[in-house]
Amino acid sequence: MEYAGLLGSVALLIWLALRGVDIVFAALLCALLVIITNDLPLATGLTDYFSFGPLGAFTFAGKFFLLFAAGAIFGRVMGASHAASSIALALVRRLGTDRALLITVLACALLTYGGVVVFVVIFAIYPLGLRLLQEADIPKRLFCAALALGAGTFTLTALPGTPSIHNVISAVSLGTDLFAGGWLGLFGGAIMFTCGIWYLERQRKLAKANGEGFVAGPRDQISSGDGSDYPRWQIAALPMIAVLITIIAPRLVKMLSSAEALAGDGGLMELVRFANSQPIVWPSIALFGGTLLAIVLFQGLRRNALEVVGHGTQDAIMPLINTAAVIGFGGVVTHTSGFASFVSLMLESDLPPLLSMFGSVSLVSAITGSASGGLQIFMQTMAPAYLQMGIEPAVLHRIATMASGGFDSLPHCGAVVAMLTITGLTHRQAYRDVGVITVLIPVFATLCTIALASLL
Repeated sequence: MEYAGLLGSVALLIWLALRGVDIVFAALLCALLVIITNDLPLATGLTDYFSFGPLGAFTFAGKFFLLFAAGAIFGRVMGASHAASSIALALVRRLGTDRALLITVLACALLTYGGVVVFVVIFAIYPLGLRLLQEADIPKRLFCAALALGAGTFTLTALPGTPSIHNVISAVSLGTDLFAGGWLGLFGGAIMFTCGIWYLERQRKLAKANGEGFVAGPRDQISSGDGSDYPRWQIAALPMIAVLITIIAPRLVKMLSSAEALAGDGGLMELVRFANSQPIVWPSIALFGGTLLAIVLFQGLRRNALEVVGHGTQDAIMPLINTAAVIGFGGVVTHTSGFASFVSLMLESDLPPLLSMFGSVSLVSAITGSASGGLQIFMQTMAPAYLQMGIEPAVLHRIATMASGGFDSLPHCGAVVAMLTITGLTHRQAYRDVGVITVLIPVFATLCTIALASLL
């Protein structure tokens, strides 16, 4: 009964998501199913495990509200001021409309490798991407896949040195650094990028041949016209550049400064320490700063700035609540005895250590619908056993991190839900392409990397 309830709830949540059922209702219903079938205390399961526990929905919502709000406001301002459209038209003129998806992937990769949180990347790139898609007449579903490739695959788990939370979790848990398993990461990251771009281009050509083009959503704000009344692209890019520099600058100062300088009491060092210790607040400040800069730069925006900012705040609510509900479901799942049994089963299997480890991370991430959550649980409960099996810490670091970014992206993944909500698409419309990019290709790349590590 426990196993059936656990597996059945995950399957039901995926099925409901693909059917377009409201994800908040679906997550709550499936969490209740897990609680009943696993004989968990009803009140504690709903108010603690689902709502306010370490992986609770409202714990997540409270932690990330400021970031979601700041990102949505910045995205709305960039769209309403025509700044995003100006940048998009400049890119199209120089690179051509056929490269719109490649532009999206590279822009997202640059931001995430620079340390920008995935949710922020989606908010920041979306208004720019809309005009790119309109100019190139590319379906929005492929834009979602391009967002996922650039922001949620090779820069998040594979490339050495990435400041993503996944890479940090592995480094802290294993005592390695962010560049551990560097050659393995480069190998796996190259496969993810190459296969992803090939798939996107193949789908773009098929869509064009079938007469499928861009269709704006009801909430999409896209500037019309030839761009003659838009701000110059050099000026339009300043808010986005300011956001990126603000986010990255403290990390660069930390990397380039000596230990003595970092330990100093100067105002600059205090600011650097604050920024590096606040992975949510500091990017939010950067986004608010970019919003203020846009209001100052673009005269047409100043007339109704408060109204635009208000709409931006509202834009953040549904993505935040939808994502939080799925995270809360994962919080309930981790308290079941069935989940603990799955962990034990993988540790006691007769598979080669690297394959067993891949299966363990993948399974935990799939059940929780979270790469970071799954990796955190794996590192706390199972990683020591795999180290005792003889896997080198650097190899474990890189392959476990890559493995966490595969089956986590099933339809109930919080990041996938957030991206679809932000872009105004349903699972039925966009998940097939997103699934290929974020599940099939990363899993294939990780297995290829395991084969390479076995030969070294």
